Amino acid sequence: MSEQEKACYTFEAAIEMAVKMEEEGFRIYLDAISKVKNKDARGILRDAALDELRHKHQLEKALVKGHMKGKAALAKAVPTMNLSYILVKKELNPESDVRTALAYAIHLETGSIDFYKRMSQGCAGAPMASLFERLLADESRHLQMLEDMYEQHFLPEG
Repeated sequence: MSEQEKACYTFEAAIEMAVKMEEEGFRIYLDAISKVKNKDARGILRDAALDELRHKHQLEKALVKGHMKGKAALAKAVPTMNLSYILVKKELNPESDVRTALAYAIHLETGSIDFYKRMSQGCAGAPMASLFERLLADESRHLQMLEDMYEQHFLPEG
């Protein structure tokens, strides 16, 4: 763990870091949308980009208000299938299909989860830990939704 990940941040600094990460995620999805021709793959990437924007907006509102409130039940990460371990992350191109786009999005969400997990561990015991745990939970729900879609369409039953 780097020194940055071991440190705990002020509320403002933590939110700014999260906003930056969400903005980067949005830009990556936006770039991916411009590359892919498949309508359904573009739709998946578009939905994921919009999720990043919603999350960024939520964080920016918290920055203005000086707090981030929410239901405690939503602050728990949900279990995921960890499909990123078995799916190959390929660079997207104009011929990328839905399966490739989903795998790409799963890898991006897994990166966000890893980031928020490291940050919450770095702030263990401090008030900021709960903020990072909530962000981790939000990202885990996004990942679960993508994995469920992948499972429904591309994994054989049984």
